[in-house]
Amino acid sequence: MRPLYGLVLAGGVSSRMGQDKAALTYHGEPQLRNAFDVLSPLVERCFISVRPAQKDEPLRAGFPQIVDAVDVDGPAAGLLSAHQAYPEAAWLVLACDLPLLDRVTLETLIGACQHQHTAVAYRSEHDGLPEPLCAIWEPTALEALARQVAGGRNCPRKLLINSDTLLLSPQTQGALDNINTPEERESVTRRLGGQMIRLEVEYFAQMRELAGQKTETVETAFGTVGPLYEQLKEKYGFPFEASRLRVALNGDFASWTQPLMTGDHVVFIPPVTGG
Repeated sequence: MRPLYGLVLAGGVSSRMGQDKAALTYHGEPQLRNAFDVLSPLVERCFISVRPAQKDEPLRAGFPQIVDAVDVDGPAAGLLSAHQAYPEAAWLVLACDLPLLDRVTLETLIGACQHQHTAVAYRSEHDGLPEPLCAIWEPTALEALARQVAGGRNCPRKLLINSDTLLLSPQTQGALDNINTPEERESVTRRLGGQMIRLEVEYFAQMRELAGQKTETVETAFGTVGPLYEQLKEKYGFPFEASRLRVALNGDFASWTQPLMTGDHVVFIPPVTGG
């Protein structure tokens, strides 16, 4: 069996957050430390991925590092640099900005890995596509990613979509939500503190029939639209994956990662059927 190593991606520039996401504190310590401590007991060796300019920063200097050795933008640089350093290993790759990630999510991922697929990943709660930054990448996947990058395509998710990827259903709602903006940070901090959001939800068509009502007031600990829908889907047995729906927030179409606030009005719009 090939070794399974861990890689926490900590080389981003955090432009949308406006400050270093790896240094943000959600659980009493910097998020980079939290991510490394969750991952490292589950793999043979664990590293953080950094850009050359970051390797001597106080936060990052104390961790085992793999410094980007590939001139490409985005997380592909960290993935391919890890593969160059240890080409025999499979890699459990983890973004550093997942403060809701739990151990069972990682253990389930590892338990499903029999090294028979190109990769093992979770389906996104928001669009059903593979989540590339909490996934196990086999050497064959990383070799294919290198070829894709050489052709000018840097997106790791595209590689997983077009490969023999074993896709798993998420274990914990919201566990793979990336926190990229101050608004998302405020939302997840509220959730971690046990603060409930109270909002009005409106349903249409078959969803109205299954819910037994047109509108209702909902209390949720989830800070974004996607996990809220999964909560209601489980409650009422909605047959639609999120990727088939549109969602509106306070009168405007919104993304599934849109943060929620008390008093919001959320509308879920199912696909249109018929001739």
